[in-house]
Amino acid sequence: MTKKMTNQLPGKTSSRPGHKIRPSKCDYYLAIAEGVAQRSPCLKMQVGAVLVKHDAIISTGYNGPARGEKHCKICARKDVPSGSAYGENCPAVHAEENAIINAARQGNSTVGSVLYLWTSKGPCEPCYRCERAIINAGIADVIIGP
Repeated sequence: MTKKMTNQLPGKTSSRPGHKIRPSKCDYYLAIAEGVAQRSPCLKMQVGAVLVKHDAIISTGYNGPARGEKHCKICARKDVPSGSAYGENCPAVHAEENAIINAARQGNSTVGSVLYLWTSKGPCEPCYRCERAIINAGIADVIIGP
């Protein structure tokens, strides 16, 4: 895939000397993605995604079972390395997919948006399945948090 993905470690900015240091916009959206990830019921890894367009959040998503489905009591993939074949054992919808789906449910176009991604296990690029969805959704960039 030729999708542009950025693994940024953004810095802090201050508008004036002597004033409180504010987080950069990148840090701000990644912090929100971290908060979104805390909603994930996944036993293996929590992932949060935030879709931003024209400096406004248009959607969020976290990994977990489809709406109305039961949460896992044991992880069917606990011994399967992340990024390996997904299989049918896991009922989770990925955070990136949920963010795209939620945007569509709300009638928000994702074309030209930026996806901010945070995972509980450190930087982790989207899987091949999510990469295809990101490309087809017209997402311009993916920022992967620390």
